[in-house]
Amino acid sequence: MYLIQIIEWAVLIYFYISALYLLYFAVIGIFRKIDTTNRFDYFRKILILIPAFKEDVVIFEVVEDALKQDYPVDCYKIVVIADSLNDNTINSLNEFPIETIQVKFKDSTKSKALNAACNQIKEDYDIVVILDADNLMAKDFLTKMNLGFANGFKVIQGHRVAKNSDTSFALLDGISEEINNHIFRQGHRAAGLSSALIGSAMGFDFKLFKRLMLHINAVGGFDKELELLIAKEKIKIDYLTDAYVLDEKVQNAYRFTNQRRRWLSAQFYYFGRDFLPSLRLLITKGNIEYFNKAFQFILPPRILLLGVVILINLFVQSIRIGNTAEWFYLLVITIMIFLFSVPLKFYTFKTLKVIFDLPKGFFWMIVSLIKSRRANRKFIHTEHDSKTTLNS
Repeated sequence: MYLIQIIEWAVLIYFYISALYLLYFAVIGIFRKIDTTNRFDYFRKILILIPAFKEDVVIFEVVEDALKQDYPVDCYKIVVIADSLNDNTINSLNEFPIETIQVKFKDSTKSKALNAACNQIKEDYDIVVILDADNLMAKDFLTKMNLGFANGFKVIQGHRVAKNSDTSFALLDGISEEINNHIFRQGHRAAGLSSALIGSAMGFDFKLFKRLMLHINAVGGFDKELELLIAKEKIKIDYLTDAYVLDEKVQNAYRFTNQRRRWLSAQFYYFGRDFLPSLRLLITKGNIEYFNKAFQFILPPRILLLGVVILINLFVQSIRIGNTAEWFYLLVITIMIFLFSVPLKFYTFKTLKVIFDLPKGFFWMIVSLIKSRRANRKFIHTEHDSKTTLNS
């Protein structure tokens, strides 16, 4: 009996710490003041890197869109890193005013592709922007990035939003990303901490990026390893809420599970590797950024937090055992996290319908958790569809 009580309290404390952490940044994110000062100084030279692993279907749309920026054409260059693209695709890409770098690996990863491109590019740039092969930039994205760097930042995360909401999984994925945008980017910047990176729609000082990438050989979660290296050096990551990039959201359970198992595996790996070193640097050097990043990796995914707390409440409240009051208060806190984090644009009847699909999402998140153990040992590719199948 005592063992069960100890286990219950351990689980309860873990979820309370996680929920209160998330609630704090969810609330403070509402009050972030955006610096609207226009500090334009000059047009920086920008390199756009687009790793494309078997992305023959979507790469042309991305390239065509990237060429429509309202930024001086002689001040930015697009480079597609062609990994396992068809010859016909590469030949067609060569007709655009871009550069195509072909790479081939026994085991492909995003970090390998980016490092290969960095080694081949001999020109000098001020900024490097990383896009995924399904990303569409708002026409003023590079202009907003340029202004962000004029403010003195060396790393900037743009605002990635959903390109499609044509299925319940896509809408759920889009809402999930906006929750993370609010908590881990908007909320953290409001607290004076660094924004989290998200793998694309990111801008870096070119020399800094090349130097950091030399130390990265991640199979999955290369952006997490970048975050940790940046945090170790106490470099602040900014977040531009008005610098938009459209990103394709997963449209079915199979892709949802594959994507989440890759993310969860990366989280577990980096938590195990970096938590104790980050705790040591927090105590000895006062490096709160590094500790905060490592701590985030043990937080439960939001849908998993909500699902587990609801299920436990149903159990303990129905048979009236355990810490019923504490579990109920935890449920209230968890619901508040979602209320403060979900943007108003999602408060629609369409979203209300998706709420009834949350148990399905929770189930597949559990599947992802179970299958995540070995997912970080091999690159897991998320397939993307053509624009004709998307319904933004």
